[in-house]
Amino acid sequence: MTQSTKVHWNTIYQNKKATEVSWFQEEPTISLAMIAALDLEKSAAIIDIGGGDSLLVDCLLAKGYTNITVLDISEKAIAKAQKRLGNKAHKVQWIVSDILDFTPKKKFEVWHDRAAFHFITSENDIEKYLACSNNAIAENGIVVLGTFSKTGPKKCSGIPIVQYSETELTSLFAPWFIKQSAHHHVHQTPFETSQNFIFCSFKKQL
Repeated sequence: MTQSTKVHWNTIYQNKKATEVSWFQEEPTISLAMIAALDLEKSAAIIDIGGGDSLLVDCLLAKGYTNITVLDISEKAIAKAQKRLGNKAHKVQWIVSDILDFTPKKKFEVWHDRAAFHFITSENDIEKYLACSNNAIAENGIVVLGTFSKTGPKKCSGIPIVQYSETELTSLFAPWFIKQSAHHHVHQTPFETSQNFIFCSFKKQL
């Protein structure tokens, strides 16, 4: 990704309300359900890739999780989330970084990514992402990944994305991870349109 990508996302988060972006979820139900199904300790390390201004962190804190990291390329998005959380913001580790430049300093039990991975379009950058996730995840750790499906949009926020099938995601992650589950999900945007997603979970191979 480039500096222009960072500027793009900062501009969006600076100029639009949370409910004025297509990816807004009042409650990230499928992500929460997939994380709950893992039956983790509340102290398990969870990282939300591209979490930005998502309400997932609010929901995880409300459910008692205590070791949450949010990473986003946009400092404007993170600032909005911190402001919204108020005195709870200090309970979260915040990282402003392009995921392709991220060097994990600890291991995570859960790597969650809803709609960040599909913006990575070059083969070289996809390999960087996969290597980063592998390095960041603890033994028996889990990737929870949501991308636009083959029947989903071809662009988001004016930027081309890569659509994926369950088979394609499984193949990409296969060198290091074993698929645990897959779910098709229809996201209803604030604009009363629908976006088709595929969500998969992958367990790190020992």
